[in-house]
Amino acid sequence: MGEQAAGQTEGGTSRRRLLQAGALGAGAAVVGGAVSGAPASAAGLSASSVSSGRPDVEDPRFTLAVVPDTQYMFDEDRGDSAPLTATFEYLIDQRGVDNIVFTAHLGDVTQNAQAREFAQADPVFAVMDRARMPYSVLAGNHDIDGSKDDQRGDSPYLHVFGPQRFKRMSTYGGSTPDGYNSYHVFRAGGRQWLLLAMDWRPSDAGFAWARKVIAEHPTLPVILTTHELVYANDDGGVAYLSDHGNRVWEQLVDGNDQIFLTLNGHYWPPGRTVRKNAAGHDVHLHITNYQDRYYGGGAMIRLYHFDLVRNTIDVETINPWILAQKPGRRSLLAEQEVELTSDVNRFSLPIDFAARFAGFAPEPVRPARPAAELVIPGTVAYWRLDGPVGSRVVDHSGRGNDLTPVLLPGSPADSLKTSAEFHPDQPGHASWVFGGGKNPGRGGYLRTADNAPLNRMTFKGGYTIEAFVKLSDDGADHSWEGLLSRLGTGTDAGKTGSDPSEPVVNLAFSGGRELQWAVYPLDKNDTFTNWGHETPAGRWFHLAVVNDGRHTTLYIDSSELLRNPSTRSNGLATAGKAWLLGANHYANNIEQAFAGHIGELRIVDRALTLKEFLNA
Repeated sequence: MGEQAAGQTEGGTSRRRLLQAGALGAGAAVVGGAVSGAPASAAGLSASSVSSGRPDVEDPRFTLAVVPDTQYMFDEDRGDSAPLTATFEYLIDQRGVDNIVFTAHLGDVTQNAQAREFAQADPVFAVMDRARMPYSVLAGNHDIDGSKDDQRGDSPYLHVFGPQRFKRMSTYGGSTPDGYNSYHVFRAGGRQWLLLAMDWRPSDAGFAWARKVIAEHPTLPVILTTHELVYANDDGGVAYLSDHGNRVWEQLVDGNDQIFLTLNGHYWPPGRTVRKNAAGHDVHLHITNYQDRYYGGGAMIRLYHFDLVRNTIDVETINPWILAQKPGRRSLLAEQEVELTSDVNRFSLPIDFAARFAGFAPEPVRPARPAAELVIPGTVAYWRLDGPVGSRVVDHSGRGNDLTPVLLPGSPADSLKTSAEFHPDQPGHASWVFGGGKNPGRGGYLRTADNAPLNRMTFKGGYTIEAFVKLSDDGADHSWEGLLSRLGTGTDAGKTGSDPSEPVVNLAFSGGRELQWAVYPLDKNDTFTNWGHETPAGRWFHLAVVNDGRHTTLYIDSSELLRNPSTRSNGLATAGKAWLLGANHYANNIEQAFAGHIGELRIVDRALTLKEFLNA
């Protein structure tokens, strides 16, 4: 039951109108521009009720569907089950496309808690049962005697939505002895998630049970669903804890860091807020309910699209029942309800999942790997910056290409220093911090000896250069900083094209942090350049330059970049001079050093496959 003023009507068709792949709303019809329809018969399901699509539980992108108050669909003889049938059939039809892993109903299935209303709802939810779509249901105040807590005893709600309904689902974990609270564990994004479906008014015993369930699953992120928790006014969608919501917060949410998201119905308009729990971490609290809108909300749904790669939950609100209607025959009110796009109904939540869950489920660190295991055939230099800043950095390839630290004149002593940070896929668990910059040029770098074997190599058969890197801030003070270069200019190597004062080899970052591989190949008189995109500062990444003797390709995190020339390129010109790690030069003058972290760098005299990369 809603207690707040209705939100404004939102209109507008959208891309969702393009998803008209068959009729989804069994029992619904549009006659003369007006929507009509009797409760859908469960016996006459459309073909979309049985979908061949199945969710991929390992995919880092998946969807949680949320169904708020449907009470006006089942209101004595005044309801219409067609919208909810259409919603369920849509979810079944889209489960493979949107990778829908679970559906949560937020309570108030019915209006009057009558047995005949639950009898109407039963076959509609059976649509999901037959499709083996896992879901949860909880009791709202309109589903039971709302004046009592979960110790109220038997009810028509329990006869239809008690534990017996969910026991056949693989996601069902258990219920309280009274049957009104349940929990579900589903797999998505390569991990398990726990969803609590709590009663309208949990008793102290109900809260104790929920805390016990969480304690028995100490590494699982928890989503709490209940009927009442937060409400919002018409003041921009900011949500506030209700009086009962404060009790839920104190009894269950605040002290359980695993709860990161709460979802409730009951009130309108929609809204959301973020509160810090006792551990100092964010908890996102959302109210979603559309019963105040046209056709009792028409079984409108929220789709929470989790993206564990982008660290984002993208939320959208759509009406599958209206989407299923032919656009040209929708009524005026229906046309306004296709999709809600205000900030309270369509938004994105940035969540660093690894950081948020680190307190109870830290991501395992990939074990360090001995350097000897990474000296694969063809390795000509392999430097790990995992030791103290000293007189030299050992070349683990055994080829004698050790590095010596050098400070630019006037640079502070700590321009090179050690760090415990490293890329999560890096074999060595440490790095060096390079404090480079320009105006005036400062910082430190590393260089090979004048007689190092690497200095003379021309790589006619191809090459692979890999490094683990984290750039410092993106200020102009670090523009055109070099990561790896070779002393000697085009002139020194007998090249006259382009700007012969440029280095013969230069792996650097532009003023816009674009990765640049600019070299004089053996078979060209001009410089030859590959470009990458703007690389983010403050985040570790793995880069690779791969040449197969004919073409050169840049990779970031094993993803091939765009601006790789199709022109042939063979080998690397050399003037027989030293290599520089953490700096480049112009006309053999080193003007600045690199700014950021470098973990390690390996050079191999052949083209490697992705499976042979250091981050594989």
